Amino acid sequence: MPRLCKPAMNAPEHVITLEETLEFAATAHAGKPQLALALRLIRNTGVRKRHLVQPIEKTLHHPGFEARNRIYEIESKKRTPQVIEQALANAELRTRDIDAIIYVSCTGFLMPSLTAWLINNLGFRSDTRQIPIAQLGCAAGGAAINRAHDFCAAHPGSNVLIVSCELCSLCYQPDADDIGSLLSDGLFGDAVAAAVVRGEGGVGIDLERNASYLIPDTEDWISYAVKDTGFHFQLDRRVPGTMEPLAPVLRELAKDHSWDAGNLDFYIIHAGGPRILDDLAKFLDVDREVFRHSWSTLNEYGNIASAVVLEAARRLFEEETPAPGATGLIAGFGPGITAEMALGTWAADGIPQTFA
Repeated sequence: MPRLCKPAMNAPEHVITLEETLEFAATAHAGKPQLALALRLIRNTGVRKRHLVQPIEKTLHHPGFEARNRIYEIESKKRTPQVIEQALANAELRTRDIDAIIYVSCTGFLMPSLTAWLINNLGFRSDTRQIPIAQLGCAAGGAAINRAHDFCAAHPGSNVLIVSCELCSLCYQPDADDIGSLLSDGLFGDAVAAAVVRGEGGVGIDLERNASYLIPDTEDWISYAVKDTGFHFQLDRRVPGTMEPLAPVLRELAKDHSWDAGNLDFYIIHAGGPRILDDLAKFLDVDREVFRHSWSTLNEYGNIASAVVLEAARRLFEEETPAPGATGLIAGFGPGITAEMALGTWAADGIPQTFA
Protein backbone atom coordinates (compact mmCIF):
# COMPACT_ATOMS: atom_id res chain seq x y z
CA MET A 1 0.00 0.00 0.00
CA PRO A 2 1.37 3.49 -0.83
CA ARG A 3 2.93 5.06 2.26
CA LEU A 4 3.58 8.74 2.98
CA CYS A 5 6.99 9.05 4.63
CA LYS A 6 8.18 11.86 6.87
CA PRO A 7 8.23 15.20 5.01
CA ALA A 8 10.98 17.81 5.14
CA MET A 9 10.40 21.57 5.24
CA ASN A 10 12.58 24.64 5.04
CA ALA A 11 11.50 28.23 5.65
CA PRO A 12 13.55 31.18 4.32
CA GLU A 13 15.85 33.07 6.67
CA HIS A 14 14.06 36.43 6.57
CA VAL A 15 11.49 36.70 9.38
CA ILE A 16 8.68 39.19 9.92
CA THR A 17 6.76 39.20 13.19
CA LEU A 18 3.10 40.04 13.70
CA GLU A 19 4.05 43.38 15.24
CA GLU A 20 6.26 44.25 12.26
CA THR A 21 3.52 43.20 9.84
CA LEU A 22 1.06 45.56 11.51
CA GLU A 23 3.57 48.42 11.44
CA PHE A 24 4.45 47.95 7.78
CA ALA A 25 0.77 47.60 6.81
CA ALA A 26 -0.16 50.77 8.69
CA THR A 27 2.63 52.69 6.93
CA ALA A 28 2.26 51.25 3.44
CA HIS A 29 -1.54 51.60 3.36
CA ALA A 30 -1.99 54.68 5.53
CA GLY A 31 -5.30 56.44 4.95
CA LYS A 32 -6.94 53.50 3.15
CA PRO A 33 -10.57 53.08 4.29
CA GLN A 34 -10.21 49.31 4.85
CA LEU A 35 -7.00 49.56 6.88
CA ALA A 36 -8.50 49.47 10.39
CA LEU A 37 -10.56 46.36 9.60
CA ALA A 38 -7.58 44.68 7.91
CA LEU A 39 -5.32 45.31 10.91
CA ARG A 40 -7.93 43.80 13.21
CA LEU A 41 -8.30 40.72 11.00
CA ILE A 42 -4.52 40.28 10.78
CA ARG A 43 -4.25 40.39 14.58
CA ASN A 44 -6.87 37.64 14.77
CA THR A 45 -5.11 35.25 12.36
CA GLY A 46 -2.98 33.76 15.12
CA VAL A 47 0.10 34.15 12.91
CA ARG A 48 2.96 35.17 15.21
CA LYS A 49 5.64 35.29 12.53
CA ARG A 50 6.27 34.43 8.89
CA HIS A 51 9.34 33.69 6.79
CA LEU A 52 10.08 35.59 3.58
CA VAL A 53 12.37 34.78 0.69
CA GLN A 54 13.60 38.38 0.61
CA PRO A 55 14.08 41.07 3.28
CA ILE A 56 10.83 42.94 3.93
CA GLU A 57 12.14 46.09 2.23
CA LYS A 58 12.61 44.19 -1.03
CA THR A 59 9.32 42.36 -0.57
CA LEU A 60 7.44 45.66 -0.39
CA HIS A 61 9.15 46.91 -3.57
CA HIS A 62 7.61 45.66 -6.82
CA PRO A 63 10.27 45.44 -9.57
CA GLY A 64 7.80 44.09 -12.16
CA PHE A 65 6.32 40.72 -13.04
CA GLU A 66 9.33 39.60 -15.10
CA ALA A 67 11.82 40.40 -12.34
CA ARG A 68 9.72 38.72 -9.69
CA ASN A 69 9.34 35.56 -11.73
CA ARG A 70 13.11 35.52 -12.21
CA ILE A 71 13.49 35.70 -8.42
CA TYR A 72 11.06 32.77 -8.15
CA GLU A 73 13.19 30.72 -10.57
CA ILE A 74 16.46 31.49 -8.79
CA GLU A 75 15.10 30.88 -5.31
CA SER A 76 13.20 27.69 -6.19
CA LYS A 77 16.37 26.18 -7.67
CA LYS A 78 18.35 27.33 -4.65
CA ARG A 79 15.99 26.04 -1.97
CA THR A 80 14.38 22.83 -3.22
CA PRO A 81 17.48 20.55 -3.33
CA GLN A 82 17.95 20.70 0.45
CA VAL A 83 14.42 19.59 1.31
CA ILE A 84 14.48 16.93 -1.41
CA GLU A 85 17.68 15.46 0.02
CA GLN A 86 16.14 15.34 3.49
CA ALA A 87 12.84 13.87 2.27
CA LEU A 88 14.71 11.12 0.42
CA ALA A 89 16.76 10.38 3.52
CA ASN A 90 13.57 10.19 5.59
CA ALA A 91 12.20 7.64 3.13
CA GLU A 92 15.53 5.77 2.97
CA LEU A 93 15.66 6.18 -0.81
CA ARG A 94 17.99 7.67 -3.41
CA THR A 95 17.17 9.91 -6.35
CA ARG A 96 17.38 6.94 -8.72
CA ASP A 97 14.65 5.15 -6.74
CA ILE A 98 12.10 7.83 -7.65
CA ASP A 99 9.72 7.06 -10.51
CA ALA A 100 7.71 10.30 -10.59
CA ILE A 101 8.04 13.85 -9.29
CA ILE A 102 4.94 15.88 -8.45
CA TYR A 103 5.84 19.58 -8.25
CA VAL A 104 3.24 21.93 -6.78
CA SER A 105 3.39 25.71 -6.67
CA CYS A 106 1.05 28.63 -7.31
CA THR A 107 3.43 31.54 -6.71
CA GLY A 108 5.59 31.54 -9.84
CA PHE A 109 5.64 30.07 -13.34
CA LEU A 110 8.30 28.06 -15.17
CA MET A 111 8.13 26.14 -18.44
CA PRO A 112 9.53 23.57 -18.54
CA SER A 113 8.48 22.86 -15.00
CA LEU A 114 11.10 22.84 -12.26
CA THR A 115 10.82 19.05 -12.49
CA ALA A 116 13.02 19.12 -15.60
CA TRP A 117 15.73 21.07 -13.76
CA LEU A 118 15.53 18.71 -10.79
CA ILE A 119 15.93 15.65 -13.01
CA ASN A 120 18.89 17.16 -14.87
CA ASN A 121 20.71 18.46 -11.80
CA LEU A 122 19.96 16.20 -8.85
CA GLY A 123 20.57 12.77 -10.33
CA PHE A 124 17.04 11.55 -11.01
CA ARG A 125 16.59 9.07 -13.86
CA SER A 126 15.80 10.53 -17.26
CA ASP A 127 12.63 8.41 -17.44
CA THR A 128 11.24 9.93 -14.24
CA ARG A 129 7.62 11.01 -14.80
CA GLN A 130 6.93 14.73 -14.42
CA ILE A 131 3.64 15.83 -12.87
CA PRO A 132 3.53 19.62 -12.27
CA ILE A 133 0.44 21.06 -10.57
CA ALA A 134 0.18 24.84 -10.79
CA GLN A 135 -3.41 25.96 -10.34
CA LEU A 136 -4.83 24.25 -7.25
CA GLY A 137 -3.37 26.76 -4.81
CA CYS A 138 -3.50 25.66 -1.19
CA ALA A 139 -5.34 22.45 -2.12
CA ALA A 140 -2.33 21.26 -4.13
CA GLY A 141 -0.57 19.75 -1.11
CA GLY A 142 -3.46 17.37 -0.54
CA ALA A 143 -3.83 16.83 -4.28
CA ALA A 144 -0.14 15.90 -4.58
CA ILE A 145 -0.48 13.27 -1.86
CA ASN A 146 -3.57 11.87 -3.57
CA ARG A 147 -2.02 11.81 -7.04
CA ALA A 148 1.08 10.11 -5.59
CA HIS A 149 -1.25 7.52 -4.04
CA ASP A 150 -2.97 7.01 -7.38
CA PHE A 151 0.35 6.66 -9.23
CA CYS A 152 1.70 4.07 -6.81
CA ALA A 153 -1.58 2.16 -6.94
CA ALA A 154 -1.43 2.12 -10.75
CA HIS A 155 2.29 1.25 -10.78
CA PRO A 156 2.93 -1.11 -7.83
CA GLY A 157 6.32 -0.74 -6.23
CA SER A 158 6.86 2.79 -7.57
CA ASN A 159 8.04 5.73 -5.47
CA VAL A 160 6.85 9.31 -5.90
CA LEU A 161 8.56 12.48 -4.74
CA ILE A 162 6.34 15.46 -3.86
CA VAL A 163 7.91 18.94 -3.91
CA SER A 164 6.09 22.10 -2.82
CA CYS A 165 7.62 25.54 -3.41
CA GLU A 166 5.47 28.43 -2.27
CA LEU A 167 7.04 31.90 -2.30
CA CYS A 168 3.83 33.75 -1.52
CA SER A 169 5.58 37.05 -0.75
CA LEU A 170 6.44 37.38 -4.45
CA CYS A 171 2.74 37.95 -5.08
CA TYR A 172 2.52 41.06 -2.86
CA GLN A 173 0.86 43.93 -4.70
CA PRO A 174 1.62 47.34 -3.13
CA ASP A 175 -1.38 49.05 -4.73
CA ALA A 176 -3.98 46.44 -3.75
CA ASP A 177 -6.02 47.75 -0.85
CA ASP A 178 -9.17 45.64 -0.86
CA ILE A 179 -9.79 43.75 2.37
CA GLY A 180 -8.93 40.35 0.88
CA SER A 181 -5.55 41.56 -0.36
CA LEU A 182 -4.71 43.34 2.88
CA LEU A 183 -5.61 40.27 4.93
CA SER A 184 -3.56 37.96 2.70
CA ASP A 185 -0.57 40.30 3.08
CA GLY A 186 -0.57 39.45 6.80
CA LEU A 187 -1.46 35.77 6.48
CA PHE A 188 0.70 34.09 3.83
CA GLY A 189 4.31 33.04 4.27
CA ASP A 190 7.05 31.40 2.22
CA ALA A 191 8.25 27.80 2.53
CA VAL A 192 9.59 24.84 0.59
CA ALA A 193 8.66 21.27 1.49
CA ALA A 194 9.05 17.75 0.13
CA ALA A 195 7.94 14.21 0.93
CA VAL A 196 8.11 10.76 -0.59
CA VAL A 197 5.24 8.35 -1.08
CA ARG A 198 6.73 4.87 -1.21
CA GLY A 199 5.00 2.07 -3.06
CA GLU A 200 6.35 -0.42 -0.55
CA GLY A 201 8.04 -0.28 2.84
CA GLY A 202 9.17 2.61 4.98
CA VAL A 203 7.58 4.22 8.01
CA GLY A 204 4.59 6.54 7.87
CA ILE A 205 0.98 6.81 6.82
CA ASP A 206 -0.50 4.11 4.62
CA LEU A 207 -2.76 5.93 2.16
CA GLU A 208 -5.94 3.87 2.00
CA ARG A 209 -8.51 6.03 0.25
CA ASN A 210 -8.72 9.50 -1.29
CA ALA A 211 -11.35 11.78 -2.76
CA SER A 212 -11.84 15.22 -4.28
CA TYR A 213 -14.80 17.54 -3.95
CA LEU A 214 -15.71 20.86 -5.56
CA ILE A 215 -18.28 23.09 -3.86
CA PRO A 216 -20.61 24.08 -6.73
CA ASP A 217 -20.57 27.66 -7.98
CA THR A 218 -17.65 28.86 -5.85
CA GLU A 219 -14.96 29.00 -8.53
CA ASP A 220 -14.49 32.77 -8.18
CA TRP A 221 -14.18 32.76 -4.37
CA ILE A 222 -10.40 32.21 -4.44
CA SER A 223 -8.63 33.25 -7.60
CA TYR A 224 -5.81 35.10 -9.29
CA ALA A 225 -6.31 38.06 -11.56
CA VAL A 226 -3.29 37.96 -13.88
CA LYS A 227 -2.25 41.50 -14.76
CA ASP A 228 0.83 43.32 -16.02
CA THR A 229 2.09 43.41 -12.44
CA GLY A 230 1.64 39.67 -11.91
CA PHE A 231 -0.70 37.57 -9.80
CA HIS A 232 -3.33 39.50 -7.85
CA PHE A 233 -4.83 37.30 -5.14
CA GLN A 234 -8.62 37.59 -4.84
CA LEU A 235 -10.40 36.30 -1.74
CA ASP A 236 -14.16 36.31 -1.26
CA ARG A 237 -15.45 37.05 2.25
CA ARG A 238 -17.51 33.84 2.12
CA VAL A 239 -14.43 31.56 2.02
CA PRO A 240 -14.06 31.19 5.82
CA GLY A 241 -17.55 29.68 5.93
CA THR A 242 -16.77 26.78 3.59
CA MET A 243 -16.18 24.21 6.31
CA GLU A 244 -19.91 23.86 6.92
CA PRO A 245 -20.57 22.31 3.48
CA LEU A 246 -17.23 20.43 3.44
CA ALA A 247 -17.48 18.74 6.84
CA PRO A 248 -20.29 16.40 5.68
CA VAL A 249 -18.14 15.43 2.68
CA LEU A 250 -15.31 14.46 5.03
CA ARG A 251 -17.76 12.54 7.19
CA GLU A 252 -19.09 10.65 4.17
CA LEU A 253 -15.58 9.75 3.00
CA ALA A 254 -14.77 8.27 6.39
CA LYS A 255 -18.14 6.54 6.64
CA ASP A 256 -17.56 4.84 3.28
CA HIS A 257 -14.40 3.42 4.85
CA SER A 258 -16.26 2.33 8.02
CA TRP A 259 -14.55 5.08 10.01
CA ASP A 260 -15.93 8.00 12.01
CA ALA A 261 -14.40 11.31 10.91
CA GLY A 262 -15.01 12.69 14.39
CA ASN A 263 -13.15 9.87 16.12
CA LEU A 264 -9.76 9.44 14.47
CA ASP A 265 -6.28 9.37 15.98
CA PHE A 266 -4.67 12.16 13.96
CA TYR A 267 -5.68 15.00 11.64
CA ILE A 268 -3.50 16.78 9.06
CA ILE A 269 -5.57 19.77 7.92
CA HIS A 270 -4.73 22.76 5.74
CA ALA A 271 -4.38 25.81 7.97
CA GLY A 272 -6.02 28.39 5.75
CA GLY A 273 -6.83 30.58 8.73
CA PRO A 274 -8.17 30.33 12.28
CA ARG A 275 -11.84 30.16 11.34
CA ILE A 276 -11.20 27.28 8.92
CA LEU A 277 -9.74 25.21 11.76
CA ASP A 278 -12.27 26.33 14.38
CA ASP A 279 -15.25 25.69 12.11
CA LEU A 280 -14.01 22.29 10.99
CA ALA A 281 -13.53 21.28 14.63
CA LYS A 282 -17.08 22.44 15.32
CA PHE A 283 -18.70 20.65 12.38
CA LEU A 284 -16.74 17.42 12.89
CA ASP A 285 -17.49 17.64 16.62
CA VAL A 286 -13.84 17.30 17.67
CA ASP A 287 -11.68 19.27 20.09
CA ARG A 288 -9.66 21.97 18.30
CA GLU A 289 -6.55 20.43 19.91
CA VAL A 290 -6.68 17.54 17.41
CA PHE A 291 -5.60 20.10 14.80
CA ARG A 292 -2.56 21.10 16.89
CA HIS A 293 -0.07 20.44 14.08
CA SER A 294 -2.01 22.74 11.76
CA TRP A 295 -2.36 25.39 14.46
CA SER A 296 1.39 25.30 15.13
CA THR A 297 2.15 25.65 11.43
CA LEU A 298 -0.18 28.64 11.15
CA ASN A 299 1.25 30.29 14.27
CA GLU A 300 4.90 29.88 13.29
CA TYR A 301 4.84 30.23 9.49
CA GLY A 302 1.45 31.61 8.46
CA ASN A 303 -0.49 30.07 5.60
CA ILE A 304 2.25 28.51 3.46
CA ALA A 305 -0.22 27.34 0.80
CA SER A 306 0.38 23.83 -0.56
CA ALA A 307 3.24 23.27 1.91
CA VAL A 308 0.91 23.39 4.95
CA VAL A 309 -0.20 19.75 4.91
CA LEU A 310 3.38 18.55 4.45
CA GLU A 311 4.63 20.66 7.36
CA ALA A 312 1.72 19.59 9.56
CA ALA A 313 2.46 15.96 8.66
CA ARG A 314 6.13 16.49 9.53
CA ARG A 315 5.08 17.65 12.97
CA LEU A 316 3.04 14.47 13.43
CA PHE A 317 6.18 12.42 12.72
CA GLU A 318 8.16 14.57 15.19
CA GLU A 319 5.59 13.98 17.91
CA GLU A 320 5.36 10.72 19.84
CA THR A 321 5.04 7.95 17.27
CA PRO A 322 1.40 6.98 16.69
CA ALA A 323 0.45 3.41 17.56
CA PRO A 324 0.43 0.91 14.69
CA GLY A 325 -2.98 1.06 13.03
CA ALA A 326 -3.73 4.61 14.24
CA THR A 327 -6.23 6.19 11.85
CA GLY A 328 -6.10 9.66 10.40
CA LEU A 329 -7.40 12.23 7.95
CA ILE A 330 -5.46 14.49 5.58
CA ALA A 331 -7.29 17.40 3.93
CA GLY A 332 -6.27 20.36 1.81
CA PHE A 333 -8.58 23.17 0.69
CA GLY A 334 -8.13 25.71 -2.07
CA PRO A 335 -9.47 27.41 -5.20
CA GLY A 336 -12.54 25.92 -6.71
CA ILE A 337 -13.54 25.74 -3.83
CA THR A 338 -11.73 22.40 -3.90
CA ALA A 339 -11.14 19.85 -1.15
CA GLU A 340 -8.53 17.09 -1.53
CA MET A 341 -8.98 14.45 1.15
CA ALA A 342 -7.28 11.21 2.17
CA LEU A 343 -7.62 8.56 4.86
CA GLY A 344 -4.55 6.82 6.22
CA THR A 345 -3.28 4.37 8.80
CA TRP A 346 0.04 4.55 10.65
CA ALA A 347 2.34 1.68 9.70
CA ALA A 348 5.98 0.63 9.49
CA ASP A 349 8.04 -2.20 8.03
CA GLY A 350 7.52 -5.36 10.01
CA ILE A 351 4.48 -3.99 11.87
CA PRO A 352 1.15 -5.49 10.86
CA GLN A 353 -1.32 -3.05 9.42
CA THR A 354 -4.71 -2.65 11.07
CA PHE A 355 -7.72 -2.25 8.84
CA ALA A 356 -11.24 -1.23 9.71
